[in-house]
Amino acid sequence: MDIAYFTKTLEGLPLEKAAEITAGLGFDCADLLIRDGHAVSPDTPEQIVGTVKLFAAAGLRTPMATIDSTQPDDATSRLLGYCGEAGIGQIRLGFWRYDPARRWTVQVDEARRNLDGFEQLAERIGTKLIIQLHGGTLHSSGALAMQLLTGRDPARIGAYPDPANQIVREGSEDWRLTLDILDPWVCCIGVKNGGWFPGVHGADGQRAWHSDWCGLDEGMVPWNEIIPHLVTTGFAGVLSVHSQYRVPRQQALDKVRADLAYLRRLVAAAKEVEP
Repeated sequence: MDIAYFTKTLEGLPLEKAAEITAGLGFDCADLLIRDGHAVSPDTPEQIVGTVKLFAAAGLRTPMATIDSTQPDDATSRLLGYCGEAGIGQIRLGFWRYDPARRWTVQVDEARRNLDGFEQLAERIGTKLIIQLHGGTLHSSGALAMQLLTGRDPARIGAYPDPANQIVREGSEDWRLTLDILDPWVCCIGVKNGGWFPGVHGADGQRAWHSDWCGLDEGMVPWNEIIPHLVTTGFAGVLSVHSQYRVPRQQALDKVRADLAYLRRLVAAAKEVEP
């Protein structure tokens, strides 16, 4: 089980600094975000190989990358080709957003056709493409993601549960159910935490609520139960640690350092009680 740092927090930093910070935090590896303004832009995919080498020089593997594409077009094929050349084994795709103005069945059919093309690309390149469970999408829960994953080769298309997105942002699909029904495809898990907080009552008397992110040991997601389950069941994928904190970068990095320490304690404790 690899613990990776999702490099979103390092937006705007030079590659060398991003690698230095990630290694300094104590992570095993990196989940490289390929997005405009970040370490690598999708417009310059030829930089991916050099970026992975630079991270390796800092002592970090890059088993995973994150892109925003939902279309298996020529540009995405080129981007994925460079990821494969760099030895990145799995790549998170973009989000198929749910549009309430259109029929759900039509949107699912379109997404499945896109994934047909992605599955062919994954086979040709020799990598795995994964779908993250995320709010506001056609795959916001395990049950919904099954509509897109059923019938697909788990060696080429994978699932990326994200309990904070599901439990905090989207409702409360039981995390055990999510991992159970997606079991053949699960290869990465997003790690963050959050909760819902009461606001003021409006003019109509209804109290407003809002969600926000918080420390890994402070939110509604029971990582103290999920991590032992993953250890017991032999999960061998990537734990991608996210930093969604709405604070200046240095404060966010301090919080991430504390999150990683807590996560490592949970993993160590779970391994101690393994039969």
